[in-house]
Amino acid sequence: MDLSIIIVNYKSSRLILDCISTIVAETTNISYEVIVVDNASGDDSEQQLKTAYPFVQFLQMGYNAGFSRANNAGLRVAQGEQLLLLNPDTLILDKALDRCVQRFAQSNLIACGVQQLNADRTLQISGNYFMKGGLNHLLPLPYWGKVIRWVGYQLKTKVPNVQEASTEHHVDWISGAYLMVKRSSIEKAGYMDEDFFLYAEEVEWCSRLRRQGELAIYGDINIIHLQGETTGDAFDSDEKGYYGLYDRKGLQLMLSNHVRVRKQFGILWYLTLLLNYSFAIPVFFIGSIFENIFKGRNPFRFMPQVWGLTKNVCRLWWLTPTILRNKPHFYKVL
Repeated sequence: MDLSIIIVNYKSSRLILDCISTIVAETTNISYEVIVVDNASGDDSEQQLKTAYPFVQFLQMGYNAGFSRANNAGLRVAQGEQLLLLNPDTLILDKALDRCVQRFAQSNLIACGVQQLNADRTLQISGNYFMKGGLNHLLPLPYWGKVIRWVGYQLKTKVPNVQEASTEHHVDWISGAYLMVKRSSIEKAGYMDEDFFLYAEEVEWCSRLRRQGELAIYGDINIIHLQGETTGDAFDSDEKGYYGLYDRKGLQLMLSNHVRVRKQFGILWYLTLLLNYSFAIPVFFIGSIFENIFKGRNPFRFMPQVWGLTKNVCRLWWLTPTILRNKPHFYKVL
């Protein structure tokens, strides 16, 4: 078996059907299997998928296990020499799997990704570099994040992501929407960390994979990634990207990022991140009032977002003793 494709499902069978249809249509030169791991969707996902594609293996977790645990379950039963974590909201283009597997198998890389595209075929960030202490997680903070970004530009800090990958662009970590690893990589680096429910788990995993060898993005191989379609529905959130910090999805994002920083960089950097998030609350409160007055709007227009950020940061402080101990804990807020 050349490739095992692992797709985690949570009430996203419609997206998975579209995804598998492109896998079948565009993959003809390699042997592959598709493993769908279901996080207790509570619907007829299995029946739909098995009716349309009888070759699909369907694993039932029995509870909403999140990304790491569900992918690990798929990885443990996979038979392929190459193993691909693939999001439900992806579409395979132009023989992408054939080309990627053939090139990756002959390379010395430990893991690889491809250039992801938005639905309109514009470029999407697919590979990234580690920034010391995870300071890039401060950039989404309202107002305060813009100040930090400006300081970074003045200091000529390296941009933490790859806007457009070259033919083979080496990176520190790869987007979990399409992350291919070799079986030997997992034997060296271990499985994904099951403390994570959603977000940042592939970053932490890539930090361990990176110690074993090189990671790269194949910029000339493309897929479409309908970014945020599955998580937006799961969290009942309108935010499709990774910048919203004010609702439950924002809390899960913040929590996972902080846990990752604690695991990868240690306590001091974790506290640095948390204190910046705390400082950002009064900055947001005051800055939003002045901005709205200047623009002739209701001064308190953004108070729901200020309150949402405040609640989420308070929840982080509540969980901080557990995070600092760094003992096994399932960080799930959904």
